[in-house]
Amino acid sequence: MNNKNIRNIAIIAHVDHGKTTLVDELLKQSHVFRENEQVAERVMDSNDIEKERGITILAKNTSVMYDGVKINIVDTPGHADFGGEVERVLKTVDGVLLLVDAFEGTMPQTREVLKKSLALNLKPIVVINKIDRPGSNPAKVVDEVLELFIELDANDEQLDFPVVYTSAKLGIAKLNMNDKDGGMDCLFKTIISTIEAPNCDEDGPTQMLVSNIDYDDYVGRIAVGRLERGSLKPGMTVTVCKKDGKTSNGKVAKVYTHRGLDKVEIAEAKAGDIIEFSGIPDINIGETICDPEHVEKIDFVDIDEPTVTMTFSVNNGPLAGREGEFVTSRHIRDRLFKELERNVSLRVTETAQADSFEVAGRRRTTSISIN
Repeated sequence: MNNKNIRNIAIIAHVDHGKTTLVDELLKQSHVFRENEQVAERVMDSNDIEKERGITILAKNTSVMYDGVKINIVDTPGHADFGGEVERVLKTVDGVLLLVDAFEGTMPQTREVLKKSLALNLKPIVVINKIDRPGSNPAKVVDEVLELFIELDANDEQLDFPVVYTSAKLGIAKLNMNDKDGGMDCLFKTIISTIEAPNCDEDGPTQMLVSNIDYDDYVGRIAVGRLERGSLKPGMTVTVCKKDGKTSNGKVAKVYTHRGLDKVEIAEAKAGDIIEFSGIPDINIGETICDPEHVEKIDFVDIDEPTVTMTFSVNNGPLAGREGEFVTSRHIRDRLFKELERNVSLRVTETAQADSFEVAGRRRTTSISIN
């Protein structure tokens, strides 16, 4: 697909402002699902803890097609404790949907992510959600959003943001509160007209910044990011630029793109698309892959360091062994280091005691299920 027909956006919001519900509705109204297909609510919350708590913890990718344009959507966490998931994916998009509750208005946990988005010069679209909620005041909330943009030193172009009013729960959207309720078409059209196509060179030598990591038990580590230049095919040899300045060579095994919720294997990826690839077992977030003849590193966005440290150890209390399945030091070590395959905000250090591990995270990022 020509990169002129691609839009890359991230959705940012305070927790529980309806972000994942909005993504559900965009998927449904773009006909990603079959008419008779049974679809669970909050389909993007696939992690067990996400389903239990009803919040987004891990940044995830999906895509929809509308009027011949592929819209790559990154559903990001709204809770400040999972900010490390947000910061790195902003490098893959050209714009953001700022989702704000029409009753609660702007909230503190949206502020930092929006600040980083504006600093990266990403174009914003403001979505005032839950307009059906009793006591909602969309006009007042739009004024609050404008004040927040001014406070965060948004430039003139960013201050001229479009506003779409929605009820994700009811599947409706409109450009003015006085308009009749309609589907999500006006939001799709606003995304396409406001967010620019990725400024990428399809004909240049391969270059991609790894912004996220997935893991598969069969193919190992999977690098996720936007292909900035050239193309990527299975079997290609690429050079990996490490964060410490060192380089190494590797071979791409498989290349994937997103079609709806599905990760689809493809024969070739073109610049501008958000893709995934496997084949390099030690690939890490923040590293650049490029053509061996054109080794050029891409700068990576700084990620805030962990703020809380705690110790994980084997239970030695009087109730030890009465419940839980994975309770030995080996089990704990394997689980913690497996989490490092995905969680860039986490730090795990082995201590002098064989059954204890020091874990540094950002508050709830240390909520790891061991049992």
